[in-house]
Amino acid sequence: MLAIRELTLSFGKQTLFNEISGTIQSTDRIGLIGANGTGKSTLFNVLMGTQEVDSGHIEKPDYFTVGFLPQDGIAVKGKTLYEEVETAFGDVLTLQKKVDEATERMYEMDTDSEEYYDIIDQIGAWEEQLEYFEPQKMQSRIERILLGLGFSRDDFKRDTGEFSGGWQMRIALSKLLLQTPSLLLLDEPTNHLDITSQYWLENYLQQYKGAILVISHDKAFLNTVTTRTFELKHGDLRSYKGNYDSYLKQSAERLATQRRAYENQKKEIDRQKEFINRFRSNQKKASMVQSRIKALDKVERIEVEREEKKIFFRFPPPPPASVKVITLEGIDKAYGPITVFKGLDLRIDKGDRIAIVGVNGAGKSTLARIIAGVEPPDAGTREPGINTVMAYFAQQQAEELDPTKTVMAEVEEAAEGNPDANPRGALGALLFSGDSVFKETRVLSGGERNRVALAKMLMKPANCIILDEPTNHLDIKSKEVLQDAILDFDGTVLLVSHDRDFLDPVVNKVLEVSPGSTRMLTCNVSEYMERVAAANAEN
Repeated sequence: MLAIRELTLSFGKQTLFNEISGTIQSTDRIGLIGANGTGKSTLFNVLMGTQEVDSGHIEKPDYFTVGFLPQDGIAVKGKTLYEEVETAFGDVLTLQKKVDEATERMYEMDTDSEEYYDIIDQIGAWEEQLEYFEPQKMQSRIERILLGLGFSRDDFKRDTGEFSGGWQMRIALSKLLLQTPSLLLLDEPTNHLDITSQYWLENYLQQYKGAILVISHDKAFLNTVTTRTFELKHGDLRSYKGNYDSYLKQSAERLATQRRAYENQKKEIDRQKEFINRFRSNQKKASMVQSRIKALDKVERIEVEREEKKIFFRFPPPPPASVKVITLEGIDKAYGPITVFKGLDLRIDKGDRIAIVGVNGAGKSTLARIIAGVEPPDAGTREPGINTVMAYFAQQQAEELDPTKTVMAEVEEAAEGNPDANPRGALGALLFSGDSVFKETRVLSGGERNRVALAKMLMKPANCIILDEPTNHLDIKSKEVLQDAILDFDGTVLLVSHDRDFLDPVVNKVLEVSPGSTRMLTCNVSEYMERVAAANAEN
């Protein structure tokens, strides 16, 4: 068991943790939620021992191990994929030594203590790991995890330096899962996974033998994997039983109870104040008045929890569109020896709301760029409709902001040529108020950069919007607001995303992109996944 004991941490005037406490049991599956900037990743760093706190401490047994998957920033090279992942098994002798030492300690412990039974569980887990060091089992575990996370057998002998950032994170996740630490800390683990790999990971984590603490803005993932929820809000850490949907219900009930208690207390305070004011000058009731004044002074006032700010925006009203939005005919696209599309035909009509899905590397973002007209095909024709006006949000757009420009300057530049645009209003709707609009973009967080990129999209009306991974770095509430904006948009929408909870309410078609081919289905993403699962079961 790991215990968080009264942690306090402040940065300047901002208090991230105000004497927060909590416990993590050996098989807990906990979702850590909260708005961007509330300290979720900082808490992970505290649990890893890489961030000091102002006061408080973490308690955990010596045998308790913690493994961490950050959002990004991991890169390896110099070994083949298989060799790199194989390093996760470490030294068998070290593991055996841990088992021997823990067994010796058990002879000196109270057999009724919680720690005694924790050690029994941990020894069992270690002994199970030792079994995996048999060469045949090691190989099967490595292959199971690599294939499950989307690597092919041909990738096993490739140098890890050849893999891009998203695949590098999958390598790190593979090693972490093979290490089987007592506590897995996962920071947005699905960000770099396609829908198929995400589905595999969900099933794998459900069977994981240790504890899991996960930061994720994917509601479907949280609902599937977690059975407890930690909420970081206004410096406090609250624990709830159940997954994310269960947390929402309990949190709403708690706030409703708090508001009722506040209103009842306010009525009672007003009643007492009325009595005091009425009889303040009455000598006969002077002692009673003083008694009530003192009682009022001692009352601990109930405060209604303030609501966190959330973004609010709408896409500009779309200009009139023709029935045909865009047609692709005979599209070829290759990068060196890798053929992405060969003879691709595609037609998108007015009112289509399409989720573009497929395994990583199949060409989803490439297709989005070709449709948007920002990347030319090698062959074939791209024919927009007569009245088609496109707006495109690129997956890397938030990273392409000019670091020397302010937030306001970036958005004002995007508004050039549109006298009806309101840069300041759009930024205010996206939570940039006051002097924050004069920050240079280089100091912004990932979520703030995404909001700037979205604000730039709002500067020019379009009747077809193409969004490539727009929800990366957005918290759950911000994603819901973007979802509402798409639902209210009376135009055509194309979305590249793996977040099925985000996609399901807003799409009416799924465009599956596979290496060398595509197919269009009339359904949402969950229905598409059910069809894929049924087809795989038949095969």
